[in-house]
Amino acid sequence: MAAIASAIVIAFSKSSSSSLFLTSRIRFASFPKRSFHSTTKLMSQSRYTTLGLTHPTNIEAPKISFSATDVDVTEWKGDILAVGVTEKDLTRDAKSRFENSILNKIDLKLDGLLSEASSEEDFSGKVGQSTVVRIKGLGSKRVGLIGLGQLPSTTALYKGLGEAVVAVAKSAQASNVAIVLASSEGLSSESKLSTAYAIASGAVLGLFEDQRYKSESKKPAVRSIDIIGLGTGPDLEKKLKYAGDVSSGIIFGRELVNSPANVLTPGVLAEEASKVASTYSDVFTAKILDADQCKELKMGSYLGVAAASANPPRFIHLTYKPPSGSVKVKLALVGKGLTFDSGGYNIKTGPGCSIELMKFDMGGSAAVLGAAKALGQIKPLGVEVHFIVAACENMISGTGMRPGDVVTASNGKTIEVNNTDAEGRLTLADALVYACNQGVEKIIDLATLTGACVVALGPSIAGVFSPNDELVKEVLEASEVSGEKLWRLPIEESYWESMKSGVADMVNTGGRPGGSITAALFLKQFVDEKVQWLHIDMAGPVWNDKKRSATGFGVSTLVEWVLKNSS
Repeated sequence: MAAIASAIVIAFSKSSSSSLFLTSRIRFASFPKRSFHSTTKLMSQSRYTTLGLTHPTNIEAPKISFSATDVDVTEWKGDILAVGVTEKDLTRDAKSRFENSILNKIDLKLDGLLSEASSEEDFSGKVGQSTVVRIKGLGSKRVGLIGLGQLPSTTALYKGLGEAVVAVAKSAQASNVAIVLASSEGLSSESKLSTAYAIASGAVLGLFEDQRYKSESKKPAVRSIDIIGLGTGPDLEKKLKYAGDVSSGIIFGRELVNSPANVLTPGVLAEEASKVASTYSDVFTAKILDADQCKELKMGSYLGVAAASANPPRFIHLTYKPPSGSVKVKLALVGKGLTFDSGGYNIKTGPGCSIELMKFDMGGSAAVLGAAKALGQIKPLGVEVHFIVAACENMISGTGMRPGDVVTASNGKTIEVNNTDAEGRLTLADALVYACNQGVEKIIDLATLTGACVVALGPSIAGVFSPNDELVKEVLEASEVSGEKLWRLPIEESYWESMKSGVADMVNTGGRPGGSITAALFLKQFVDEKVQWLHIDMAGPVWNDKKRSATGFGVSTLVEWVLKNSS
């Protein structure tokens, strides 16, 4: 039996605000004790901060350890040995024995029980299939087969394996789990690292359950996960740590989106951002602007959206600078930060309007701040990153923006508001102008911007828009590593005709046809031509309807992209 050479401990560390963050014995950072409801100048002590008397619950942090080992699978001791199998791995010889060496070795130890069970349950190795057998004769109490489909060569599929294994472990109340691929001998060293990263990420994210707003909570039984057969040593340990860092950012993003609008106000979102900066103060600084400061910067487009809400707006600007060395490139990540969107006077009504889910309209800002948290732990060199969010609510009141009003953005361009429910682009307009003024070379903005993009690409794929082919290539390559699905859509300049106004420079929406394209064209008006810019419309993948929970979409792609730009 080989000794375990690489090990890492990840904890879902609960703070007093009940936010979940990943920590580790090898320098995973955790936030200090804090509360969503602590009194600060940012909060303005608004009565809406505690609307409904709702406070997230503080839940004790479970610790999950990950280990990498080359132990013989038949000698591993624990609760569940989970084997990821492709359809090809289940091929049998003339005597109905598995041709795959690992499956055959396990089956021989079990006197054919594994082969019998997989046949009886019609397990064919397809994605989504699993079968678990309680056994005697091995070190493990159960053996589980998890389907990987035909060619499991993508990050998303291996993340799915990690998630599927912990789902099985939860059902069995298993504490100690091992994961092995039936066929890993053909993988290169780099592929083994990326596969271990994906499996660990999927397991961590699969274990996460946001129970902060439930009166009773469950403690997950899983305590340790061994990854067998993908190598050991410092490189793999570093990759597992990276999985923890990125997953911590994703979980932070999920919690921000999941938090209801009566808890996560613009002021609280600003407070959360400030705490990211204070936790990683060696590389981060924070600047939070109030409405008066935004007025001095002539952000009329953003402030027009915020005008109706009793919860004042907060403009968030975090700056990351590397702990050492020179800066070779300056980047900006801009996230839409509508902590609630009623639609304004064009109020969301009727089936499919999803007004009850409009807490997720700050999913872009959650991705940006989640990436900031992860990068605060990773600390890449050679790159300066600006994280920018124009946070506010889109509500209805006598002080609110009306259809037909004209607002003036900070670059002097005027906008006739023909639909108050096309508000996200109005806030992003001033945020993009501000980002360009920071001297950055490249900008990515993320927004739950249009229902049109959901109609075009469905619930799992985000739309990408950019006039710059090289930047698109960078981001799509980053998404391939992260496993998040992006698809490039055109910026059709001729569609701008529908965005012209009779009284102002433009209207804020051009109608239903090509709605996601005209939204991108609108944003383009507020980006300096010298700056490379890319827009991600993530209205579909921000939320998982089946799980009724946020996905944390965007965090891992942003982190990968920043690292690709670092030295």
